Amino acid sequence: QVQVVESGGGLVQAGDSLRLSCVVSGRSFSNLFMGWFRRIPGQGREFVAAINWNGLSTYLADSVKGRFTIDRDNAKNTVYLQMNSLKPEDTAVYYCAPRTSGAPYDNFESYSDWGQGTQVTVSS
Repeated sequence: QVQVVESGGGLVQAGDSLRLSCVVSGRSFSNLFMGWFRRIPGQGREFVAAINWNGLSTYLADSVKGRFTIDRDNAKNTVYLQMNSLKPEDTAVYYCAPRTSGAPYDNFESYSDWGQGTQVTVSS
């Protein structure tokens, strides 16, 4: 059974940084393409970032390019989302999941086994 656990969220001020972590167990992590999404209250799940199995290919939403990066440590079964220069509009619950279908990587329907999410709140 796959388990995904996100952590690292919190309440910060605009301009601050946070580093989110996502630990995966129950599957061979080093084979997984991983994605980060976020959900703003009242809205759907929005693509944030994705990374391929070896970390050599990364993908970022236009809204976070230049501020966020994604990386992974396969030895620790962990994918990270480094968030710099945070803005109030980044406030959301952040989720990660492994990609389990061939649909586009920025489509949440490509992913399954979502974690419980971690809340990020950015005050102005």
